[in-house]
Amino acid sequence: MKDFNLFFSDLSEPYCQVFANCDRVWEPLKVLGSLLEKLIIQKTQNGSYVSSLKGVRTSLDLSSSKRSGKGIYVDDWVDLSTSVYLKELDIFIGKGTQLEPSAIIKGPAMIGDNCDIRQGAYIRGNALIGNYCVIGHTTELKNSILMDHTEAGHFNYIGDSIIGSHVNLGAGSKLANLQFRSADEKLKGYIHPINIPLDSETLDTGMEKLGAVIGDNVELGCNAIVCPGALIGKDVWVYPGLTVPKGYYPAKTRLVPKERKLRFLEG
Repeated sequence: MKDFNLFFSDLSEPYCQVFANCDRVWEPLKVLGSLLEKLIIQKTQNGSYVSSLKGVRTSLDLSSSKRSGKGIYVDDWVDLSTSVYLKELDIFIGKGTQLEPSAIIKGPAMIGDNCDIRQGAYIRGNALIGNYCVIGHTTELKNSILMDHTEAGHFNYIGDSIIGSHVNLGAGSKLANLQFRSADEKLKGYIHPINIPLDSETLDTGMEKLGAVIGDNVELGCNAIVCPGALIGKDVWVYPGLTVPKGYYPAKTRLVPKERKLRFLEG
């Protein structure tokens, strides 16, 4: 999994920085917080922005010491005519992006231009979201990267995952990030590290939580479930209702629930 071209056709800025010095495609997730800090600094040095945002409440306005994380709660319809950088909250949102009421965004987060962050969306920190993306109604996202023109429009969960450009997550589809544990393991706080079978070897990710890596132009059908450690190449179609086990799925694979096997396009 050192060949990133299996998943992504164009790693232009900022994604070329994200994958710089990485040996495995999932490795940016291990250091996403520090990557976001670097990217936000670069963004604010090279462009214009405002430092306040109307129509939201922030965690800085609240006195509760029990509250987890720093962020904003959107009270009103917000259309950004220019970028905004909320430094104390580690949140950058690009121009042209629309925020709908009851969305929550926790930092660190960097959201691109012309995105739709819809009603009830929950961006739970460590989020890098590209341009022209959709984070839809009751969609939750944490410690993840979404590249340009990707849409998670309805009832999605995206945990510890990397998603390429022009990907559509159908309504109710989920990228799970935690493997099953026994009652005893839960009591002891033990989490199984995620290993990925690949041909005759097993890849040690070194991660206790890992969702999926999904390549460009993937179509994920409604209510599809992607298990922890799934690596899905470019131009794959996952049909509705399918559970995708961990492992590698090459480009142009068609995953069809009825057949329960892989089918490849010719040509």
